[in-house]
Amino acid sequence: MSTLTKNHIGRKISRIRELRDMKQEALAQALGLSQQTVSAIENSETIDEEKLQAIAEILGVSVEGIKNFSEEAVLNIIGNTLNEGSVINGNAYNCNFNPLDKVIELYERLVLAEKEKVEYLEKLLKGK
Repeated sequence: MSTLTKNHIGRKISRIRELRDMKQEALAQALGLSQQTVSAIENSETIDEEKLQAIAEILGVSVEGIKNFSEEAVLNIIGNTLNEGSVINGNAYNCNFNPLDKVIELYERLVLAEKEKVEYLEKLLKGK
């Protein structure tokens, strides 16, 4: 972002909305406004706090998150968290555990819980 647009709240709202893969129409509907009004908001350099709060809630971010939004920070986070083999919005998900091991682990825990339940019920029946 250039120095001129760093504090342009409307552009920040627009970028966050786009990163959320939300259309202006969807934001407008959630706010109970027209798409043209949302467009005007996104072209405004400032916005009143009440409207900003409503927009933040719909976008799932805090008001401070909108005010402090920086595209450079987003790019740095993405650059620092993706591995060479990572693919965004693709099928190249690198799982760091074997899903089958997790299924077996869950099954073993369920069997153990069932055994404990049977033992407990047997103790109750013997006690009567």
